[in-house]
Amino acid sequence: MSTEWSESQLAELNGQIQALRTMLARVIVGQEAVVEQLLVALLAGGHALIEGVPGLGKTLLVKTLADAMHLDFRRIQFTPDLMPSDIIGTELLEEEHGSGKRFFRFQQGPIFTQILLADEINRTPPKTQSALLEAMQEKSVTFAGAQHPLPKPFFVLATQNPIEQAGTYPLPEAQLDRFLVHIDVGYPSETEELAIISKTTTAGHAEISAVMSAETLLTLQQLTREVVVSDRLLLHATRLIRATRPQTSELKIIREFVSWGAGPRAAQALVLCAKARAVLHGRLAVTREDLAAMLPSVLRHRVILGFQAEAENIRLADVLSALQDLPLPA
Repeated sequence: MSTEWSESQLAELNGQIQALRTMLARVIVGQEAVVEQLLVALLAGGHALIEGVPGLGKTLLVKTLADAMHLDFRRIQFTPDLMPSDIIGTELLEEEHGSGKRFFRFQQGPIFTQILLADEINRTPPKTQSALLEAMQEKSVTFAGAQHPLPKPFFVLATQNPIEQAGTYPLPEAQLDRFLVHIDVGYPSETEELAIISKTTTAGHAEISAVMSAETLLTLQQLTREVVVSDRLLLHATRLIRATRPQTSELKIIREFVSWGAGPRAAQALVLCAKARAVLHGRLAVTREDLAAMLPSVLRHRVILGFQAEAENIRLADVLSALQDLPLPA
């Protein structure tokens, strides 16, 4: 690693992570796997697409995360009539008081923040969705030929509803690929649901205070990049992603039922997410378990099943299960 980290530094950073987890647990009941994947995205410096049926606390999770960190936060409610300028901003014509000279001034939109909640992102047309593309990839916005850098760190945390079809616009594959992970939010257990109902039907509410600064997060992101991955695991990650491509895959289920596999960006995402998960668990080296744990979130939005899969009731989970069985390289 290029930077030497002392035991005291690592212990302090680990304490910051645990404090953030504890603060989130004050509001978010259960959903440990969802919270971990969201924190992985933050440490890896990537964007997250959060999908689940209404009422599972997706928006609350993002809002609580923002409250628990010293980061600027803005929310955009995506609607069919939302325009690109409503996201990135626009130019205003102003007049100088002394000379009367007129000039254009760029008025920044809500995207100029550190955590952007794109709520129900699939409710706005592709033209508006595309306004996020440059920002998500380049961390900047170009308007009228001028480039405007976004704050650091910058995250897009988007939510979408998987069951409503009327009035929704599926995200283009190019934009889906900009999301580091696709987090699936499932129903809570009976015990968790009982705790949720108990918490949300009383007069009191949990107090959330900020426990992590932007500087600490940037330090954690640097640490994540320096986590060690063995050559064997790096080759394994590469082969996992290459195995998703039906043209060359050795897996029969993928050749028969997958229409499009994942590209090289997926391999980058898998390795980076595995590094972030290692940091969350207090390790400075990636294990096979890290790769296996992050594989579904990395591939959920990058592998496209064909018509034959639907006809034979083959689910993406079946494909991912076959991938998990691939052996480590010798």
